[in-house]
Amino acid sequence: AQIVESGGGLVQPGGSLKLSCVVSPLIFTQFYLGWYRQAPGKERELVAWVTGGGYQHYAPSVEGRFTISRDHRVSTYWLQMNDVQPEDTAVYYCYPVGSYTAAKPSWGQGTQVTVSS
Repeated sequence: AQIVESGGGLVQPGGSLKLSCVVSPLIFTQFYLGWYRQAPGKERELVAWVTGGGYQHYAPSVEGRFTISRDHRVSTYWLQMNDVQPEDTAVYYCYPVGSYTAAKPSWGQGTQVTVSS
């Protein structure tokens, strides 16, 4: 697989979790990636992403609580999730953000995050 997400699990409200996304070196160099999530019965939404120059962007719903980071040496993206809330419950995916001439890879399997007491 070219994209492998991990790190999800069950966490209590107010807790923290760190998700990892390992990609192939080619994908890491060809694309800027972001973290998407999809809750049951809802559309997939983009919550955190990186653009040229390493700028980080966040959806209002996670701003101040989530942090996206990456390291080219290990071709990995992370999503640090702090102060999680029940509405953060979803399957989380990492995937390229934006338009590219290169063909985008297939979606990974995602990692389930469940926030519940």
